[in-house]
Amino acid sequence: MNLTISGHHLDVTPALRNYVTTKLDRITRHFDQVVDVKVLLTVEKQKEKQRRQRAECNIHVKGNDMFAESAHADLYAAVDELFDKLDRQVVRHKDRVQDHHHAAPKRLM
Repeated sequence: MNLTISGHHLDVTPALRNYVTTKLDRITRHFDQVVDVKVLLTVEKQKEKQRRQRAECNIHVKGNDMFAESAHADLYAAVDELFDKLDRQVVRHKDRVQDHHHAAPKRLM
């Protein structure tokens, strides 16, 4: 799995990088066929401080690409909300990919 964490208008500290990777473990626990993950953390220069911190993520899994974004006043809260959204998408994708058909019982004659 390739992981890219980048920041726009901010430095990605080791604590922030560690926080993102621990949140990413939750997604890989649900679906282990993750190929590529790109996380972009941004501080926007808005006058209102409420939704200034943004987190975006692109995930390439086997058979699909997923994207989610989140904005919040706190960057850690934005990352939490981002990975909640991605977790729901990954679980839904896994449910679609799985084969839900049961094998027909063999007849004994």
